[in-house]
Amino acid sequence: MDVGLGLTFQNLRDQLSDKEVYRHQLKMAVDTEALGFDSVWTPEHHFTNYNMTPNVPQFLSFIAGQTKRIKLGTTVCVLPWQDPVRTAENFILLDYYSEGRAVLGIGRGLGASEFAGFNVPMGESRGRFTEYAEAVLTALETGVMEYDGKYLKQPRVELRPRPYESFRGRVFASAISPESVNLMAKLDVGLMVIAQKPWDKVAEDLESYRQLFLKQNGQPAPKPVFAVFVAVHEDRAVAQEMRDQHIQAYTRSTSDFYQFDNADFAKIDGYEYYGGLAKNIAKHGLHKFNGFLADLQVWGTPDEVAEKLAAMVEQFDIGSFVTYFQYGEMPQEMGRANYELFARKVLPKLKDIDTSAPRVVERHRAVA
Repeated sequence: MDVGLGLTFQNLRDQLSDKEVYRHQLKMAVDTEALGFDSVWTPEHHFTNYNMTPNVPQFLSFIAGQTKRIKLGTTVCVLPWQDPVRTAENFILLDYYSEGRAVLGIGRGLGASEFAGFNVPMGESRGRFTEYAEAVLTALETGVMEYDGKYLKQPRVELRPRPYESFRGRVFASAISPESVNLMAKLDVGLMVIAQKPWDKVAEDLESYRQLFLKQNGQPAPKPVFAVFVAVHEDRAVAQEMRDQHIQAYTRSTSDFYQFDNADFAKIDGYEYYGGLAKNIAKHGLHKFNGFLADLQVWGTPDEVAEKLAAMVEQFDIGSFVTYFQYGEMPQEMGRANYELFARKVLPKLKDIDTSAPRVVERHRAVA
């Protein structure tokens, strides 16, 4: 199976200079190919030290010039924040620079401070995402951008250079709410699972998505991409400490950045799911929720980590992983050791897993 490296460029509490953060994680990215990984990914974020990743296609173009084989992906490109013509042009160019190695991950965004910074109302994100996604995905196939919608009024323009090759099978979308999951099936794109929900709910969402995808597109859905934070060490007690300190620090930063406990989400069109999440957090406590998020991740000895990830592949029929090793307030030397130990002792076992067989989906079953 394919296993990729995810990078956050996080600088919590500004303990290092931004130059030091970039120098360290760029070196990790450049080394990815030699260590046997199959791809490099990073998310799009703006304005804070949570993730300092404002221009993902530019970063991936740099990595394209340093590598020959690995795929180059986004976790994710937030469509409502940018002009669709620019988005399509950026990924067509990335495909040219990398000779067809680009993977487009898309999403509609959740960070309130980022929507405010771009002067885009959060309540418009679902409508903007739908229109922008339809326009961008069509342009990536045809080389022409044209759309007449509520939010996007785009006169016909031809994109040059023309698309390097089809992006079908190379587009994945992050989706949390059931409505978003169903939308991705209709858009003919794969799912990217960034763990925020109980695994039984993820399984339900995947089943619903697969059934609807088959109904809409007449073929099985692409296997999902799963993003996971990993803490691996030869000493299980040290791995546990990495979970307790650094994975937990990351989940706290995620809850703070996204304001998961903000009940006002219930009042924003398209974010009702997060309003319900905020109610649940108010009932059980933010500390418990952050612990739940941490427990969705993977830690242990190399054998334990390999077994846990293999079990996830079996349970969810995963096509590929995006694995993160430097996060929270983890010292850089620890992050590097985490990354290298995984590459030596876990990665070979995962790459031996055959994920090529298509999942059998029964057509007669009702869509959930």
